[in-house]
Amino acid sequence: MNITFNELRDIKHSLPTGSVKRIAEQLNIDEQTVRNYFGAHKYEDGQIVGNHIQPGPNGGIVHLEDTAILEAAKKILEETE
Repeated sequence: MNITFNELRDIKHSLPTGSVKRIAEQLNIDEQTVRNYFGAHKYEDGQIVGNHIQPGPNGGIVHLEDTAILEAAKKILEETE
């Protein structure tokens, strides 16, 4: 799946407090891995996720190999609407 970097960051910033922890627990992964998925770069505390960024408008295009974190985030956003 492809998404712009800015769209990915907007989703992260729209999540309610505690969402990163909730996603991490739901998917049984480290919280920092979730943060890295949304653009953080602190790899010593979390895994590198399958994201590849291509230069371009809106922060570039991010190719997501696994969308589980994004889908969990979107589900949380739907619940808060």
